[in-house]
Amino acid sequence: MVQTITVEGMSCEHCEQTVREALENVDGVTEVSVDRETAKATVEGDAEVGTLVDAVDEAGYDASA
Repeated sequence: MVQTITVEGMSCEHCEQTVREALENVDGVTEVSVDRETAKATVEGDAEVGTLVDAVDEAGYDASA
C-alpha cells in the first residue's frame, strides 16, 4: 500500500533526511520518499497513516494525511 502525507516545516536536505528516517523507523514501512519542494512524503508498506503522522510529528514537523 502506498500512502502520501503532507509534511510542513521542511526547509533543507537535513529536514528531508530527518523525516525520512522517522518514517523508516515505523514498523511495516518498506520504502520512503520525501520531497520538501512539494511538502509530501510517500510511504510504501502496511503502516497505519496515523502512526506515520505521529512519527513525523515526534520528529518536530507538522504532518497530516
